[in-house]
This record gives sequence, C-alpha cells and structure tokens, in this order.
Amino acid sequence: MTETREPRRGRPPKGAPLLNRDVIVKATLEVIDLDGIDAVSMRSVARVLGVDPKSLYNHVAGKDGLLDAVAEQILGSMRLPEPTGEVRGDLRAIGHAFRDRALAHPQAAQLVLTRQLASFEGLAPVDAVLAVLRATGCPRREAVSILRSLVATLIGTLLREVHAGPTYGVTDASGIAQRQAVLERSGLPRVAEAAADLARFDSDAEFEFTLDLALDAVMARLAAS
Repeated sequence: MTETREPRRGRPPKGAPLLNRDVIVKATLEVIDLDGIDAVSMRSVARVLGVDPKSLYNHVAGKDGLLDAVAEQILGSMRLPEPTGEVRGDLRAIGHAFRDRALAHPQAAQLVLTRQLASFEGLAPVDAVLAVLRATGCPRREAVSILRSLVATLIGTLLREVHAGPTYGVTDASGIAQRQAVLERSGLPRVAEAAADLARFDSDAEFEFTLDLALDAVMARLAAS
C-alpha cells in the first residue's frame, strides 16, 4: 500500500512553480479575477499553485498579507509620469497611469482603498500626488484629504466601468436601442427625455468626464486654500 504524503512546508511538489512573492501575487490575482476578492484565502491561492497552503506562510502573513501584496503590486507597477510643474496636467497624467494599471485587474483595484501599504513601491504613487499638491503650497492635511478623495473617485469610476452593464448603459447598437426604448416607456419625463444618453456607456468618455470633474474641484480647492 502506497502512503500518501502531504507536500512539505515551503517546498512545492515536483512540477509546481517555485514559490516566491511574485508567483503568489500572480496566483492571488487569478483568484480575484475569476471569483472576486472575497474568494481569496490561503487555501484558494495554494490550490492555484498546487502547493500546501502552509507553504505560503513563508512568503506572506495570511490572507491580509495576500491582499496587501496585490494592492502593492497594482500601485508599484504604475508607470509614474515625470512631473511638469503644471498641477492639473500632472494629476491627470497620474490618474491615467492608475487607470491603465488598474484595468489589468479591475476586481482588485478597490484594495488600494482598503489596505495599509508600507512598501516603497506601494507608496510611490501616493508620494507623487502629494508632491504635486504640496508644491502649490497646499497644507499637508488638506493634501492628504484631496489625495484620498481623488483615489476614491478614480476607483469608483473604474468599478462602474467594469460593472456598468445595463444600469449605466450598454455599448452595442442593438442593446442601446432596446435600453432606450425601455427608458422612453418608463413614465418618468426626465428619464424619457435623456433616454438616448442613458442607454449608452462610453467608458473612455465617462472616465475623462469624471476625472475632469474631480480636477475642477481640486483646482478650486487649491485656489481657495
């Protein structure tokens, strides 16, 4: 009778990828992309890697460690633009850099709002935004509040972009026509009036509008302070 043994702690079975933080983050993102953040656990990530869940503890400190590592990967892999000294343009460029990176794993983007990051890579985009704001003479506490509001706005519009569906409009011609017809028959005069616009969703245009609206507020706030 052949004895079945559990994989040794810290050593993946033959044929499995060599464990390191990058490999674990990639597997965690696979779980998130497929089933969402709530599906992340040491066991679910280990299953993707084909290893004993206990072996992951050599590289991350439990589920929180997995989620922190993903958030840091999203921020740390951003290509931060060189500052130009033009406040609105610099903040816009950072916003686009964040969107470009976050759309690779949109389900995970919200982790940036909820994790306390400590690494240089994870905090570099935070420092970039604060540098732009502080260079205007914006008080430190005010700059932090503006930063947090900008991040929340960007992530909110990205989540809307990913999960828009029929609530915020559709993109194909037949779907737009069907949705418009439903809205026109809603019995609500302003909804019917705006049906053609409510029925369609242009993610690029919506992001630009939201970013412009947020930057209008930031510039007004900076001028006032």
